[in-house]
Amino acid sequence: MNESWKKNTVLFLISQTVSLFGTFMVQYAITWHITLTTQSGVMMTIAIICGFLPTFLISPFGGVWADRYDRKILIVLADTMIAVSTLALAILFAMGYDTVWLLFVISAIRALGSGIHTPAIGAFIPQLVPEDQLTRVNATNGTIQSLVILVSPMVGGALLTMASIEAIFFIDVFTAAVAVSILLLFVRVPAHAKASNKQTISYWGDMRAGFAYVKNHAFVRTIFLFNAIYFILVAPLAFLTPLQVTRSFGEDVWRLTATEVAFAIGMMIGGVMMASWGGLKNKVHSMILANLVIALCTLALGIPPLFWIYLLLMGVIGLALPVFNTPFMVLLQQKVEGDFQGRVFGFLGMIASIIMPAAMIVYGPVADFIRIEWLLLGTGLLMLVQCVFMLDNRVLIEAGRPVLEAER
Repeated sequence: MNESWKKNTVLFLISQTVSLFGTFMVQYAITWHITLTTQSGVMMTIAIICGFLPTFLISPFGGVWADRYDRKILIVLADTMIAVSTLALAILFAMGYDTVWLLFVISAIRALGSGIHTPAIGAFIPQLVPEDQLTRVNATNGTIQSLVILVSPMVGGALLTMASIEAIFFIDVFTAAVAVSILLLFVRVPAHAKASNKQTISYWGDMRAGFAYVKNHAFVRTIFLFNAIYFILVAPLAFLTPLQVTRSFGEDVWRLTATEVAFAIGMMIGGVMMASWGGLKNKVHSMILANLVIALCTLALGIPPLFWIYLLLMGVIGLALPVFNTPFMVLLQQKVEGDFQGRVFGFLGMIASIIMPAAMIVYGPVADFIRIEWLLLGTGLLMLVQCVFMLDNRVLIEAGRPVLEAER
């Protein structure tokens, strides 16, 4: 891999940064609009299901497509589909059709695009980047995403107080157009080998082979199982904290904005730290450490704190996420053969998109009858238990060892 990888990687990260900025603004706008207008756990659950269930349905197909076709083109097509649907929503809202169910529909369409986009991105990065640079690039990408998460809610919050929600939708259309243009015109990366050759296995054969690969690969199977359990436990923290802020501290948009900003600052600091430090020697130990920190913070959020302490805890949770996500992504990119990476990331997206909404079917309605703090205390304790099981799992610990040490 020649030095052109640096130029392509920079251009790719720029395109995704621009796209993510618009995406996150729309995501925050939809979430806040539903939260502030309904204040209902049931409505939040419906919104979450619409935002995740389509991803579950499309992810296995998206993973196969990422292994069969040019991943860059798939990313472009997914971004374009999301942009077109958002443009339609913006026009409808501008015409006065501003009902909540339209937000549910657009969330579902955007989730379909995400189910194609995510596995293509996960499998495309190893095409761009040498293996020994994967940790740095993944951490840098995470830092950039954190910066976007930091800026987009502030901009989105300001726009919501000064302009209509459709203004944010139109901005997302523009950012998607810029991102697609950069990818098509400037990122020069040949399609991976499987996409360049004639397909000898049928589409469904590829999908069956992908399922068999995940089932028979000890590390992938084990880490996916732990992730599925963790997604169940982290769902209240991920989805009910905006409702908790509204109920416990007030309905002001600035409080929701401050919470997201604190979380994003933490993620940005964590991303910079991982890009320079790289994590513990054993990558799985880094993941366990991050889970431990998140578990303790979840417990603390279950004891109603002052708002500034709440923000501090959200910041620490944000800091811990890159410590988990970076080694997790790198391990999948290193341990999974290139021809199967799209399908593996597709199946990961499928797990993430069905487990958390399924959990919210329970958590959401329950949150209308009992305090969210009780849910956080219970799930935080169970996260601590899971950390112990991860530390005791030989498959995970062995996979996390440095490559040279593992080969001895």
